[in-house]
Amino acid sequence: MNRKDLFAQIQKKQSYLCVGLDADLHRIPKHLLHLDDPIFEFNKQIIDATKDLCVAYKPNIAFYEAHGAKGWKSLEKTLAYIPQDHFTIADAKRGDIGNTSRLYAKAFFEQLNFDSVTVAPYMGIDSVAPFLEFDEKWVILLALTSNKGSQDFQMSTQDQGAELLHEKVLRVAQTWGDPDQLMFVIGATHPEKFEKIRQLAPHNFFLVPGVGAQGGDLNAISHYGRNEQLGLLVNSSRGIIFAGEGEDFAEKARLSAAKLQEQMQRVMDISIGAE
Repeated sequence: MNRKDLFAQIQKKQSYLCVGLDADLHRIPKHLLHLDDPIFEFNKQIIDATKDLCVAYKPNIAFYEAHGAKGWKSLEKTLAYIPQDHFTIADAKRGDIGNTSRLYAKAFFEQLNFDSVTVAPYMGIDSVAPFLEFDEKWVILLALTSNKGSQDFQMSTQDQGAELLHEKVLRVAQTWGDPDQLMFVIGATHPEKFEKIRQLAPHNFFLVPGVGAQGGDLNAISHYGRNEQLGLLVNSSRGIIFAGEGEDFAEKARLSAAKLQEQMQRVMDISIGAE
């Protein structure tokens, strides 16, 4: 999916919501566990309940790889079930050199046909460049993540007064690819950083985890993080898919997704009105 198509979906649905499909067998409703593929059935019902409210789905690959070949099959079936007008993200956080990265890219872009994959930048350009060789596929580079440990390195600097590590990632990575193929992960748990980060990367889309269960402020990140094409994909995983854990889990997921979409619509209405 290219940038134009993604923005068209955002406008059409008045939403920049991404639903994380972190199908944890320990939290999937018990009435599904007797099925041959409870992970896929869970995902299928979540997709049916939320597809008109969101523009993207993000399976976290660990929740599938942990179950071996059967889990990989659940992932393939899930990806095939997601409507084609939705942007798909392989949350794999890959990052290795040369031929290894090239094979990771082939796995997610050719074998599975995801639109994008999350990539770690720590090993530098030769670990990221192979992912950027695919037409109309996206690299979503980790910059400032939502977890507590992001303070350990991403908020550090080598010299007093110098740029922070995540700021260097944003600056240097923009020389590797353009905004039509490169997004950045910016965690919603750092709302005070969004204004400066948007200045550093004015045209790139941001994938924003941390809204929902991690407590990120949707209004703050939307105000400071949006650009001329909105430029945000805000992800919620547990806050939507585990909003209910009984037989009505899909209905509860829809209610949670609808609440976020309504907030997003208000943000977009205000933005359009301001223009």
